[in-house]
Amino acid sequence: MFEADGEASVWLSELASATQERELASRMAELVAADYRTLIADAEAARNEPHGQRRRTLGRLRRELRRIRARDYFPPPERELAQQAVEELAELVEEPVA
Repeated sequence: MFEADGEASVWLSELASATQERELASRMAELVAADYRTLIADAEAARNEPHGQRRRTLGRLRRELRRIRARDYFPPPERELAQQAVEELAELVEEPVA
């Protein structure tokens, strides 16, 4: 390990009121909800892709779902809808190709 004789600081902060806390949580949830809505739309669009491409898209959407969930501290209803959309796409991918 390299040492660079650097310094680090940690800043702790608190919101001034419960109202500010609710507003911040609401904004954070809305940003995440928007990402979930995009993921849901992508999963629905993937249903019309050729099988091989659909499989690749499923992998990408699973990774994206994990990334979104990692910063989803105030889960919106879209969280479950996104999970369901990815699961439904997975079922479609796993069906035997005719």
